[in-house]
Amino acid sequence: MKKWLIPVIVIVVVVFGLYSWTKGFNNTAVTMQEEAKTAWSNVESAYQRRNDLIGNLVKTVQGAADFERNTLTEVIEARAKATSVNINADNLTQENIQQYEQAQGGLNSALSRLLVSVERYPDLKSNQNFMNLQTQLEGTENRINVERNRYNSAVGIYNTHLKKFPNSIFAGWFGFEEMSRYSADEGSENAQEVEFDFN
Repeated sequence: MKKWLIPVIVIVVVVFGLYSWTKGFNNTAVTMQEEAKTAWSNVESAYQRRNDLIGNLVKTVQGAADFERNTLTEVIEARAKATSVNINADNLTQENIQQYEQAQGGLNSALSRLLVSVERYPDLKSNQNFMNLQTQLEGTENRINVERNRYNSAVGIYNTHLKKFPNSIFAGWFGFEEMSRYSADEGSENAQEVEFDFN
């Protein structure tokens, strides 16, 4: 065997190994990133279901002629604001996620006031459509929480993959950046005080 052939074979093996390694990193990162984006889409889908249910809930409540119009107006306006905020899955920055959550939080607040106000209307509380919608809304709130947790899990797996050595080097070369997690509203660690004023 010729002397020059051994270094060439070693170089070919090293280059092929490096190529396989970087290809594996890239393909895994792409898969994980797409899974995280899909998880975000599921969060948005769960919120969309809630917004659809709220529309039906508002229509049912509007049927009670003496119901407080101001409360309904707040819910309708908050729903419109919440549905107007959308985030492109390719741009999931912490600021964008917080903006999205702020809009959803405004809707949560208005919806809570609506549901407390309903307590004053026994006819409405006994309305089967209203009760069904309220049950579906509770289930959807649980679904939203599950989807947010799944999104955070997918982002955690993706971010961990990027941070491990030598993946952290390849991440920079291939333009992969950390994704932002969904975080709780500021102050949500404190229990909210609920007041019932029936006067």
